[in-house]
Amino acid sequence: MKLVVLSDNRSKDGLLETEHGLCIYLETSTHKWLLDTGASDLFIRNAEKLNIALEEVDFVFISHGHADHIGGLASFLELNSKAKVFLSEYAIIERFFSSRAGKKEIGISLYLEKYGHRLSFIKKNMHVGSDVLIFSDSSHSFPVPEANRMLYSDKVDGIDQDDFKHELFICFGTEELLVYTGCAHKGLLNMLDAIERGTEKPVSKLIGGFHLPDSTESLLFETEEGLSVIGTELQTNFPHTHFITGHCTGSHAFNQLKEKLQERIVWFYTGYSIE
Repeated sequence: MKLVVLSDNRSKDGLLETEHGLCIYLETSTHKWLLDTGASDLFIRNAEKLNIALEEVDFVFISHGHADHIGGLASFLELNSKAKVFLSEYAIIERFFSSRAGKKEIGISLYLEKYGHRLSFIKKNMHVGSDVLIFSDSSHSFPVPEANRMLYSDKVDGIDQDDFKHELFICFGTEELLVYTGCAHKGLLNMLDAIERGTEKPVSKLIGGFHLPDSTESLLFETEEGLSVIGTELQTNFPHTHFITGHCTGSHAFNQLKEKLQERIVWFYTGYSIE
């Protein structure tokens, strides 16, 4: 596999643009994927600079309906005429809001009459070929991120706390798995628990945000104890898994997890790549 981060908050290359969004290009032995599309068309410009031909992408996976992960989808569909898009129908039929910096809408509108025929809605766990499994169901054995309480969705009966039924996560591989979490709003440990129960295969690498933003004076999220519990669970139950994170994982949370995981956790950034 070849993996390249096309959009993230940070970069080590001054030629690559950054944004609060996430987009990853993944090339397997059989297909080329785009994991989320960032907040804008920025990932397209970065792909050009990195000599990645987005016109050749076969599949797009959208982890959830927040604009920092789906905002560039329409731009991609204009550029690429063949790729099939996997997502939850709730990602585009519901409206999403955040109250972290004053109430603001964080969803998108997608022109379904133009693009609807290219969308494949995931309603339950689904295999794509022999080496890809998309999860819609998650475990509920562990707490969800504290920052979820700032997020809402507009349902039929009015605005309420977001239940993240629009969030999916995905695994690649036949023997050992590469997992992409998006933002892990359902909880990193819950996702790993569901994968362990659903596949009985070891997770070699996991990449994505963990939705563990740093607390501020006015907004308190995970406690030291809570972060320690997450780190201990990862250290104990996934001793051979390497974690690659960024985007919505705060620096404090990363440092706390690194105390437990040591070299098994690293930052990604725009332009980060592994093969």
